[in-house]
Amino acid sequence: MSALPPGYEITDDPARIDAAAAHAYLTHSYWSPGIPLETVARAIANSLTVAIFHRGEQVAMARLVTDFATMAYLADVYVLEEHRGQGLSHALIDWLHARPELQGLRRWILFTQDAQGLYASHDWTPYAHPERLMVRDRPDIYA
Repeated sequence: MSALPPGYEITDDPARIDAAAAHAYLTHSYWSPGIPLETVARAIANSLTVAIFHRGEQVAMARLVTDFATMAYLADVYVLEEHRGQGLSHALIDWLHARPELQGLRRWILFTQDAQGLYASHDWTPYAHPERLMVRDRPDIYA
């Protein structure tokens, strides 16, 4: 499992996850531009969310939507730009992969435009049967 650099801490304590900090990042991300704060807060409340803090500030986050039995959907993974290059995204993924209640899941899924290398380094692969995958996509829903 990836170690965090000194001064960083990781938590899944729902009381500590900062929806406003997540919203500040996500509303400008390529995958959820304009997302309302209320939507971010509801998504966090209904997911297994893990965040990394530095000096009391939330600087990274990942959110997992799962039934804890068969599948998990990894979403909203981010690291603030000034904290990148220190292995924080690896720590988030390793932390989730190691969770006892997530062992034995048949399938983990995610969408990414630019982080294939990150996920490949954690044994993620392109889906072998894209002809089986369908989505109902509404990318401009927050506009």
